Amino acid sequence: MGGSPASVGSGVRVLIVDDDVRVAHNHRELVESLPGLTVVGVVHTGAEALEEVRRHRPDLLLLDLFLPDRTGLSVLEELRSPGWRREVGVVDAVIISALRDVDQVRTAMALGALHYLIKPFPLRQLRDLVERYASARKRMEAMSTVTQSDVDSLFGMLRPRASSRSMPKGLTATTAERVAEALRSAEGDVSAAELSESTGIARVTARRYLEHLCSEGRAELTLRYGQAGRPEHRYRWVP
Repeated sequence: MGGSPASVGSGVRVLIVDDDVRVAHNHRELVESLPGLTVVGVVHTGAEALEEVRRHRPDLLLLDLFLPDRTGLSVLEELRSPGWRREVGVVDAVIISALRDVDQVRTAMALGALHYLIKPFPLRQLRDLVERYASARKRMEAMSTVTQSDVDSLFGMLRPRASSRSMPKGLTATTAERVAEALRSAEGDVSAAELSESTGIARVTARRYLEHLCSEGRAELTLRYGQAGRPEHRYRWVP
């Protein structure tokens, strides 16, 4: 996961590259709705993408595969060249395409793309991916060295959980998204009991999902101490 020195500590700067104006607009609205993320530009060709990378040095590209003048993969390949690396550092990228060709996916992986999203996809999938990226980046910027556990955690944060098979036993991806949306929408921190009331999910179950979100870095646990008794567990969304 790369980035330029100018971006460290200033939030995640996103450049959107898509030849479809409507799609680009939707992606811009989504990114701008997320705290801690800024859209530095929206462009529709490969040449414009390279120009804006040089100008703004974004952290992340949402990069369409098919552009009028060249492919998104050729843009990414050029950005990986030594000259561009020296000038702008490593720019992370998510490839977005309707193409289902495995060779394109393999090339994207070889060029270091974080993910390959196949159109059409629900916008919540892109939101989840961008939020995971922002959380992993924030955690990485606080580190100077890493342990294997740190590396495993960072890679895990970037890996979308696409099905219930990747969830802990007894949890489902659908309900996890429901809890995540409730937590994201809450004003400040909440308890498992409060989230249970707002979602209709049993308190014990809500707490399991909240703990799962914490393990992914998408939520944060704090303890509120009262005058007596055990501290109350409070959870908040990590932007």
